[in-house]
Amino acid sequence: MADLKAIADTLVNLTVKEVSELADILKDEHGIEPAAAAVAVAAGPAAGGDGGAAEKTDFDIMLNSAGSAKLAVVKEVKNLLGVGLKEAKELVDGAPAVIKEGVPKAEAESIKASLEGAGADVELK
Repeated sequence: MADLKAIADTLVNLTVKEVSELADILKDEHGIEPAAAAVAVAAGPAAGGDGGAAEKTDFDIMLNSAGSAKLAVVKEVKNLLGVGLKEAKELVDGAPAVIKEGVPKAEAESIKASLEGAGADVELK
């Protein structure tokens, strides 16, 4: 069996160019389409050797207002966050407020899109 720690250490230390080449090999030779986010995460530590600004990976979802469709927004908050109706209403009534913290980018964008679809004014911080 492969030494998984050694494989992980090797992956973390790849350069951006090596990560790109690895993605091409996985796609061309093995039919695996690596997710762009996974490639970016793998490339992140190696690319920022000087301690420069890294791409933000966790976001807070800020509900600025419920807009004109407050009931639809309350229902959407209830469904998305898995809270009760009373808690969802309190969150919406408390706007502007952060309704969820430390959310990965893809999930945050999905929640934002759902809430905006219901009529809310939302931003990611």
